[in-house]
Amino acid sequence: MTDTHGPEGSRPVPAIADYGMLSNCHGAALVSRGGAVDWWCPTRFDAPSVFGRLLDPAAGHFTIAPVEPHTVSRRYLPGTMVLETRFDCAEGTLRVTDALALGAEERGHSIGRDSRHVLVRRIEVTDGSVAVHVEITPRPEYGLIVPHVTVTDTGWDLSGGADRLRLTADPDPGLETGTGSVHGVFTLAAGQFTVLALAHRRAMEPVPAPVPGEQLLADTIAGWQSWSVLHQGYRGPYRHEVLASARVLQALTFAPTGAVIAAPTTSLPEEPGGAANWDYRYGWLRDGSLTLHALWISACPDEAHRFFDWMLSSAGAGREGHLQIMFGIGGEHDLTEHTLDRLDGYASARPVRIGNDAWDQKQLDVLGEVLECAWILREQLGELSPGVAEFLTATADRAAATWNEPDAGIWESRGGHHHHLSSKLMCWVALDRAVRLADRLGAAHRVDHWAAERDRAREAILDQGFNPTVGAFTGAFDSDQLDASVLLLPLMGFLPADDARVLATLDAVEDGLGTGGLLQRWPGAGNEGAFVICSYWLAAARAMAGHVGRAREIFETVTAHANDLGLLAEEIDLRDGSLLGNFPQGFSHIGLIVAASAIDRAQHDAQKNS
Repeated sequence: MTDTHGPEGSRPVPAIADYGMLSNCHGAALVSRGGAVDWWCPTRFDAPSVFGRLLDPAAGHFTIAPVEPHTVSRRYLPGTMVLETRFDCAEGTLRVTDALALGAEERGHSIGRDSRHVLVRRIEVTDGSVAVHVEITPRPEYGLIVPHVTVTDTGWDLSGGADRLRLTADPDPGLETGTGSVHGVFTLAAGQFTVLALAHRRAMEPVPAPVPGEQLLADTIAGWQSWSVLHQGYRGPYRHEVLASARVLQALTFAPTGAVIAAPTTSLPEEPGGAANWDYRYGWLRDGSLTLHALWISACPDEAHRFFDWMLSSAGAGREGHLQIMFGIGGEHDLTEHTLDRLDGYASARPVRIGNDAWDQKQLDVLGEVLECAWILREQLGELSPGVAEFLTATADRAAATWNEPDAGIWESRGGHHHHLSSKLMCWVALDRAVRLADRLGAAHRVDHWAAERDRAREAILDQGFNPTVGAFTGAFDSDQLDASVLLLPLMGFLPADDARVLATLDAVEDGLGTGGLLQRWPGAGNEGAFVICSYWLAAARAMAGHVGRAREIFETVTAHANDLGLLAEEIDLRDGSLLGNFPQGFSHIGLIVAASAIDRAQHDAQKNS
């Protein structure tokens, strides 16, 4: 994919799809097609940004781009999250290679465990000559601070508040200082290059020993490629997309704890210019079983175990009688939300939110997520510790006691509690898996009680969840409103996908919520986009029902909306196909992996039966 434009500063706000992600499995950066790092949270995914122009024009950026008009093409280097952008100008070609640095010792399963917080950008002209514009304008704490710039023997120090940045250029192309910035225009000829390395530390941390940017870049490429070599077990259809999505999930993993975040951004709107702008830089138990399933499919067993350990350590301690639905990446519980009113928001979509008040919602589906994770890993967990067994037992008891209560639901409604079918379903999952795991839990004496409540939940779902007039399972008990979350019924094994009621539901959901296979979550969603995960659920369910051709059509339709780097956001705008919402979205890539695996299994089954 290529496009043509002038210097970055002359462009309108880049589309969400214009960005690529860099990650060192601690923090993340977003780089636009125009060569601008418009988002970088260095130390943690949820840390305050140093570059935040994604959310406000004055919140900082790091731009490298040709002065002259140019076309752009880009790619991730094979097996990596290292981004290479090529700018073709009339007089020459500029290549910029971007990475968040890994250490030399980080290979395979250790990737990201002890990463340096260094943004490395290698600038090289491969033919002809190109005049290059560089501007480094950090604005720490979400644009609040203009740093002080000091020229040193080795480069430039930019200090403000609790943030310390050290910029080195090897060789120095002749950069100058400005108010809170370093900038310059210089010309490189074929074969000439410079490497800019911007290292971040907190004020109380010691100054690390310098490492040449060229070496950091080489180590990072080698680190990602060694990880990819160890995670190539998936051999089914859409293998390239599955393995690329597995790398995205690894890039969204906070290596010190194993937490997998929903997305590395906050407040990218679900509707253009709208207010449904949420902070997704946390880990949700709601995503747990599908995350674990996706990691398992893509041959990431160590990552699956670490995610499960993070989930147990985070959720295992909390308020009496309450299982929190999401946590900070370090296991933090209090994620109280506030708004940054000084920021204009992405394309003027306000407010900008930091934190997420959904942390305090009652969402009963998480009970099933926890026990489904334990069920997926049952053969690998070994003997359960008394603490883990006690926690899983208490989770099942909670499902038995609360499955018939209303809650906020899987879509985190802020408009009151209802009897959501998906919540009842996941409580059924909790009880069903607990019954199967009872011996491992040392809870054989609880089986009769769990089984009785499981069966009551099942009867209620079948009796009150299926609406004969609509001809489908609906989003809430005794409701006539369709909801894409009911697609979890076959995915979680509640009913076979070829059950007449499920088949009718697939047709009703696709007809009532779909546009060419792209599904909105519910009717009347207005300008809210199609939810990518819901569309992949539909593809998976169609495959499980034996509709492999239709499943492939839906899968390929959804996947075609990924950007040129294969990255997916939370939603797809049904009006123009653009990406909406926080980006890249882990749940969307999880959906891709799960749907591809369902298609793979369905094709094998069809071959065996032919």
